[in-house]
Amino acid sequence: MQRIGVLTSGGDAPGMNAAIRAVVRKAIYHGLEVMGVSRGFAGFIDADIGPMQVGSVADIIHRGGTILRTARSDEFQTRSGRARAYQNVERFRIQGLVIIGGDGSFMGAKLFHEEFQVPVVCIPATIDNDIPGTELSIGFDTAVNNAVDAINKIRDTATSHERLFIVEVMGRRAGFIALEAGLAGGAESILIPELPFSVEEVCDKLMRGYRRGKLHSVIVVAEGAASGIEFGREIKRITGFDTKVTVLGHLQRGGTPTAQDRVLGSRLGALAVELLMEGRCKLAVGIRNGRPDHWDLDECLDGKKEIDLEAYRLAGILSI
Repeated sequence: MQRIGVLTSGGDAPGMNAAIRAVVRKAIYHGLEVMGVSRGFAGFIDADIGPMQVGSVADIIHRGGTILRTARSDEFQTRSGRARAYQNVERFRIQGLVIIGGDGSFMGAKLFHEEFQVPVVCIPATIDNDIPGTELSIGFDTAVNNAVDAINKIRDTATSHERLFIVEVMGRRAGFIALEAGLAGGAESILIPELPFSVEEVCDKLMRGYRRGKLHSVIVVAEGAASGIEFGREIKRITGFDTKVTVLGHLQRGGTPTAQDRVLGSRLGALAVELLMEGRCKLAVGIRNGRPDHWDLDECLDGKKEIDLEAYRLAGILSI
């Protein structure tokens, strides 16, 4: 293999730049050429592709987002769109692809390989941490720390004004951010889409705390479990408590990646290049038992990552 391509696709995640840097420098160290694809699969179709050098990735390991930029491509979801992208594989003589993104990116990579036999290795990068097979996805640790930092600041105000705060975090289909941030932030209740909840039970818990002298509370809600605004209105209606709602939104996605996300991106980016050099294809890389590993891409797409019920129960116990 002499030339590989690298792209970031789907939602951005802090640590993507660390992965790009590792792919480029690991490949060049071993004598390979690297082509950077801008704007994900959309850029692939539009031939927004150019060579990357060692200096192309200088001073990016600490930056959030992705220097290659990213976009969602409806056209790449069609066979004709993927055929256009393959024309650019041939035009730029790309012999293997490293694709950094989430489950939608993984599905695009799988179809691209099956239809055109292009070797692909996928790196999980999504703040939701919902990719099956890997214990960690790039961006998750930073998103959790961003959420915890916000919860810490909100708790100061909640304490000062004796208020209840609802904090809505990202997670349409998965509650990993809510669970981790809620446990680390000492939330009184955590609502996630994987498990049912009762507004009445949450209110009962708040009232018990109030009767024993508790003057403030923080509840963390994953966006896929409930609307923080609507949930806050319901809590206020039932309890009468002064209730405020903070929707963190894309704040969780931005900023400097944590050391863990930088190291994770670096290790997985290097492993992806090694696998392509070995002639391997249609693989995902990630963390298993605390170490970088790889497995067939289908395992990520056919499975479902389960929430840690032990951690969820522990959060409930500690918030009594």
